[in-house]
Amino acid sequence: METAAIYHRPDSEYAYLYETNQFHVRLRTKKGDAKKVNLISGDPYAHGSQKWYKEDKPMKLAVSTDIHDYWVIETSEKTKRIAYCFHVEGTDGIEVLYGDRGVFPFTDNYLEDANTFFRMPYLHEIDRVKTPEWVKKTVWYQIFPERFANGDKTNDPTGTLPWGSKKHPERDDFYGGDLQGVLDHLDHLVDLGINGIYFCPLFKAKSNHKYDTIDYYDIDPDFGDKELFKKVVQEAHKRGIRVMLDAVFNHLGMDSMQWQDVLEHQEKSRYKDWFHINQFPVKSLAGLSMVELENVSELTYDTFAFTGHMPKLNTSNPEVQDFLLDVTTYWIKEFDIDAWRLDVANEVDHHFWKKFNQASVALKEDFYILGEIWHSSQSWLQGDEFHAVMNYAYTETIQNFFMKEIISANKMVAGLNEQLMLYRNQTNEVMFNMLDSHDTARLLTISRNNKQLAKAGLAFMFTQHGSPCIYYGTEIGMDGFNDPDCRKCMIWDEEEQDSDMLAFTKKMITFRKHNQELLSYGEIEWFDVRDDEKVIGFKRKFGTEELVCYFNQGEKDLELDLEQKTEVLLANLAETDNKSLLIKQYGFVIYKG
Repeated sequence: METAAIYHRPDSEYAYLYETNQFHVRLRTKKGDAKKVNLISGDPYAHGSQKWYKEDKPMKLAVSTDIHDYWVIETSEKTKRIAYCFHVEGTDGIEVLYGDRGVFPFTDNYLEDANTFFRMPYLHEIDRVKTPEWVKKTVWYQIFPERFANGDKTNDPTGTLPWGSKKHPERDDFYGGDLQGVLDHLDHLVDLGINGIYFCPLFKAKSNHKYDTIDYYDIDPDFGDKELFKKVVQEAHKRGIRVMLDAVFNHLGMDSMQWQDVLEHQEKSRYKDWFHINQFPVKSLAGLSMVELENVSELTYDTFAFTGHMPKLNTSNPEVQDFLLDVTTYWIKEFDIDAWRLDVANEVDHHFWKKFNQASVALKEDFYILGEIWHSSQSWLQGDEFHAVMNYAYTETIQNFFMKEIISANKMVAGLNEQLMLYRNQTNEVMFNMLDSHDTARLLTISRNNKQLAKAGLAFMFTQHGSPCIYYGTEIGMDGFNDPDCRKCMIWDEEEQDSDMLAFTKKMITFRKHNQELLSYGEIEWFDVRDDEKVIGFKRKFGTEELVCYFNQGEKDLELDLEQKTEVLLANLAETDNKSLLIKQYGFVIYKG
């Protein structure tokens, strides 16, 4: 047994309260190395008197990656405190005890030493990571406001182009999308089954994407005004739709009052410490085009990436903190928004995000906080900063198998399992899953314009843990390469929409809603994964319910014999005949187990 691969960490995603008095414990071992793992646990103060260390509780092999196995168990202690260690039996017959002091032979003298055991001194309910229940039931729809619908031509910016007039929009184009357009089409979202809107920034800014904020307290006049936005929120809520705004707190736009004051007064500006300025004088970049501003040379101040028009805010400055926290609470109190999506969240300090969390949740206990982070995010997901992140690392693994075909079926499963084990279960249940967005090429394009492949990828994502999101236009077959091409004008002419894709999307969302509890809470079992045939077979189980899911990416038809006739819940390119199933390439079937 390779004992160096055995790993556990108390008070983390390896040991945490899931629900009140439901304590989850995980252990990692080398793949295929352990025959069985048992948990030995009890009240630390009763170690000597009750001798609970003589009893084992079997742990379950939950998931595996290509290098590790993960064992899990749910347990509890009446006294709300727990000491524990692991009894690991290898496939080679070796037995070891793994505890707070490391790995030892499995003998009584180590078990009789109270210091051998990991400790959770007291399981405080206030420390339990809590996530909003409603998010688990939500299917999101992302709207890039400038390109969704032009409902009011009187607020069109100068130089607005006819709607959809360019096949490939350019970085500086404006088409007049606004909040009235959203209001006009809310019933399209209801018809789809959407119950959550994620808006890209709405605040006053110069660009079409609005990530270069000028004024956090004002709706951009190109989109409408605050009264109109309030009406959008109210009408959305009437339809059972939650509203999430995009907060750009990592940086301001160069046209903001604060940055303009720095340019005018330099070292004497009252806002000079609001930014990370490394050297004066600070030069104005007002003469550059948007394309030039996106990639400037080295500057005397810190920016988002190399975008000269987005100077980075100093969020360790108490004045900046107070300002941004007032913005945070203003839109919750005055407009009743339900969530914040936090742009470039990983580049803002943890100290500020903890204050942000407290301010938001104090106003709405079930408020949802979503960070834009594209990599492993454990340090932001401990319960006092974000509830979830945009789950790019998870969904890119799906893309790499289904669309890009650069990893095997088993490698995809390993990658998904690895991501699930990075976080607590309650966090995985509200992760934000999407296959395309305003920052990526569109799903149909990365699917090489293969609509059946796109359907398979979407359906697979909808069967996973987390809260799924549809990027505007995906439901009617819109395509597009990377930004800015992925930000095309929404197609509203029904004759130009893909009606088949639209019908499929509605069915898929209905399927997700009808099986939400199982898909949110259920365990996953990868029981039939074939690299050569490019077949993925897995089960989702919760209580007495079970779904069986098969996806066939291989060139050959997949034929399955069933024990009995079954109820198919969602399928594409699949045929059923009494007790048999046939699934063609890029097809899938999801049926009741």
